[in-house]
Amino acid sequence: MSVSSHAGKFSAPPTDAAGRIPLIGLSLAEMQAALALHKLPGFRAKQVWHWIYQRGARDFASMANLPKEMRELLAEKYSIARPKVMTEQRSADGTIKWLLSMSDGQLVETVFIPEAKRGTLCVSSQVGCTLTCKFCHTGTQPLVRNLGAHEILQQIMHARDILGEWPQSGEKQSNEGRDLTNIVMMGMGEPLYNYDNVAGALKICMDADGLAISKRRITLSTSGVVPQIRQCGEELGVNLAISLHATTDEQRSAIMPINNKYPLAELLEACRTYPGVSDIRRITFEYVMLQDVNDTDEDAKRLTELLRGIPCKVNIIPFNSWEGSGFTCSTKDRIDAFARILENSGYDAPVRRARGRDILAACGQLKSASLRVKKVHAEITEK
Repeated sequence: MSVSSHAGKFSAPPTDAAGRIPLIGLSLAEMQAALALHKLPGFRAKQVWHWIYQRGARDFASMANLPKEMRELLAEKYSIARPKVMTEQRSADGTIKWLLSMSDGQLVETVFIPEAKRGTLCVSSQVGCTLTCKFCHTGTQPLVRNLGAHEILQQIMHARDILGEWPQSGEKQSNEGRDLTNIVMMGMGEPLYNYDNVAGALKICMDADGLAISKRRITLSTSGVVPQIRQCGEELGVNLAISLHATTDEQRSAIMPINNKYPLAELLEACRTYPGVSDIRRITFEYVMLQDVNDTDEDAKRLTELLRGIPCKVNIIPFNSWEGSGFTCSTKDRIDAFARILENSGYDAPVRRARGRDILAACGQLKSASLRVKKVHAEITEK
């Protein structure tokens, strides 16, 4: 299925349950066009934009410099609501995982990972996932639909709400002193199969008058949707991460079926020609360590040759287990030996430290609890 047909089949609902149109996710020009239908001048849209993205307003009533009649009209026709928090889990290491309910009741997970000098928010792009990577917990949940641009942004704005990071009146957006500094599109779903909504959301993230998060602090991770990789580089210019996890087509297709459509040669060529890639802006290759599957010395040596000529680093990820996966994490000695081969060949190959593992928030563990939550709700309703 092409990205365009996929977008049509799994599109996000255009309104909330009350029929209101979300203003979050609209570009400034789109917001001006929407409000012009009510004969509101362009400067009013700029005021609304400022309240939403500069001040973090969660309702129209708080927009003090708008006429009362306009606030009432906006509240009737439009929405700037946040998703409902179904659960919040906090790990022993400080990681926070939220299960968020969108306006139609669909659920996604968002994870905040605090570190000494930065804080990273792992954002979802789909309800479920269109891919079926064998080692990934999310891949066991069928794709329900794409998230709209507003739903992607709502995750970021919710995190800012919780962390108390909206500027006060008169202050400019800045990363200085913030806990949330970085965005990674590495949550539930394949971002490039929902490209238009992801791009729309990230453009507002990067807008100096929007959420003002630099493209240098945004990373998009893909399993290898080759046609959209160049488009992403040309239009967004964000950092690129590739879920690689194998060194031969046979091996990769067995654990990542997308490789049957976009084999390694095509994927790596797209990486070599990714707009803006350089020794300063390197591509990150993610490699999960699966015992007796992809973790031999021969695998490591093949990997060094596959990546030759691509400015990159390799994030080595110890497999985070989940019930029924059928995989086991490589031993520490095996992981260290694999990393050493890469490092001796001139690659940066850090071993990623698992975060939030005790709340199933680590890499590869995200899986929305939507089915379980809905089952409970159904049982309550039946009673």
